Amino acid sequence: MTVLIKGGTVVNADRSLRADVLCENGVIIAVGENIEAPGGATVIDAGGQYVMPGGIDPHTHMQLPFMGTVTTEDFYSGTAAGLAGGTTMIIDFAIPNPQQNLIETYMQWREWAEKSVADYSFHVAVTWWDDSVYKDMETLVRDHGVNSFKHFMAYKGAIMADDEVLVNSFSRALELGAIPTVHAENGELVFRLQKELFEKGITGPEAHPLSRPPEVEGEAANRAIRIAEVLKVPLYIVHNSCIQSLEAITRARNEGQRVYGEVLAGHLLVDDSVYQHPDFDTAAAHVMSPPFRGKEHQKALWRGLQSGNLQTTATDHCCFCAEQKAMGKDDFRLIPNGTGGVENRMEVLWHHGVGEGRLTMNEFVAVTSTNAAQIFNIYPRKGSVSVGADADIVVWDPAATKLISAKTHHQNVEYNIFEGMEVTGCASHTLSQGKVVWADGQLNVERGAGRYVDRPPFAPYYDALKIAAQHAEPVAVKR
Repeated sequence: MTVLIKGGTVVNADRSLRADVLCENGVIIAVGENIEAPGGATVIDAGGQYVMPGGIDPHTHMQLPFMGTVTTEDFYSGTAAGLAGGTTMIIDFAIPNPQQNLIETYMQWREWAEKSVADYSFHVAVTWWDDSVYKDMETLVRDHGVNSFKHFMAYKGAIMADDEVLVNSFSRALELGAIPTVHAENGELVFRLQKELFEKGITGPEAHPLSRPPEVEGEAANRAIRIAEVLKVPLYIVHNSCIQSLEAITRARNEGQRVYGEVLAGHLLVDDSVYQHPDFDTAAAHVMSPPFRGKEHQKALWRGLQSGNLQTTATDHCCFCAEQKAMGKDDFRLIPNGTGGVENRMEVLWHHGVGEGRLTMNEFVAVTSTNAAQIFNIYPRKGSVSVGADADIVVWDPAATKLISAKTHHQNVEYNIFEGMEVTGCASHTLSQGKVVWADGQLNVERGAGRYVDRPPFAPYYDALKIAAQHAEPVAVKR
C-alpha cells in the first residue's frame, strides 16, 4: 500500500518542517516538499495539520490476570483503542507468578497478543529468583528481543520483589545490556497501612490513597535508585505520581546517574478528590496504584516533564469493569487496581500540555513517542518521521474538538477517568505499518495485523566476551 500525506507540517522531537511524507510497504520512503503521488496511492490532505510519529505507550496491561480476575481489555480491543487516539505501539508486561517460569510466561503473553491490531513489545517481570531466572533472562534478551525487566516493589504476598531479587536481577540486566524498571512502592509499609485502616473500619475506596501515601512511593524510588547506583546499572521508574519520587529521580540525575522517569496522563490531570465520591462505583473506578494525588503533586509532575527529569508519558492502561471492582465492596484491599486511558493519552496531553503552553509541539512528540523509542532501543525505527522509519504516523488536527466520554470511546470499559473533559487537538488520521487505520472518526483495523517488535540489548555481554576472547593473551599454565 502506498500513502502520500501531503501539505502538512512534520513535527519530530528535534525539529519541525513543512513536508510531504510518502509511505510504501509499511515504511517511510521520502520526506520532502512537493512529492508527487505515485499511481494508485492514497493521498491524505494534511493542510493545516501536523504529521507526527505515532504514539508509543510504554506501560499497558492488556488481558492481565490480576487480583483474582482478568482485565476487560484484551490485545485486540486495547490496541484498536490506542490507534483511535494516535497511539501506534504499546509495550505491555509479561508477569509471572512467583515460581512461574519466565519463558513460559513470555510465550503465554505472545500467544494472547497475536490478536493485536498494532505493533507491540513486552517488558518481562522478575517476581522471584533462582538459577532458572538467571538463565531465562539471557534467553529472553538473546532470542526474543526483550531488553527491559520489570520489578514490583509492591503487592506483598503476590508479585513483590524484595531487595535480594532486585540486586540479583539488576546485576543480571547489566550483564545482558538490558534496563531494569521498577514499580516503586514500599510493599511492607502498604501492607501494614492497609491492615491498620481496615481494622479501624475504613473499608471503602477512600482508604486506598491513605494506605499508599507519597512517602511510601518516595522511599521505594530512592531505594531502587541507590541499588542501581551501587551496581552501576541504568534504571527506569514507572508511573511516578508524587513529589517525593520526582525529587529522588531529580537528585540522582543531578548526580550523573542514568535514571529515567515515566508519568501517567492520569497522574497529571486527575486528583485524589475522586476517592471521596459518595458513589462506590465511581470512587472504585479510580482505584489504581500509585493512587491519584493532590493538586500540588500534579503541578510538580508537570514541572518534571517540562524540565526533562521525567521523560515519558504512559497510561498503565489496566481496565476492570464495575462488577470486578465490586469485589472490594466491603474491603478496599480487594478492589482490582487499574484504570484506562490508552485512547486519550495524546489528546489530553496535547490540550493541557501544548494547548496551555506547558509543552512545545516538539516536546510533546518527545514525551509521547521519541523518548520511549530511544530509552527502549527502537529508535529511529519508531518515534521518528524519517526515511527508513516504520510508517506509524498520526496526522494531528490542532483545531478539532472532542468531548471525552465512556459513551463514545473505544476502550472496553464502562467508565473513563477523563469523563466530560473537552479537548482541542485530536488525530484525524492514524497510520499503522503504512495503512490508514483511523480516519474520519472510523476505525479500519485487521485482527492480528500487529507485529511483535524486537528491542535489541544495549551492550550484550556475550558479544563483549567474544571480542575479549579473540584478543586475549595466551595464559601460561604452570606444570
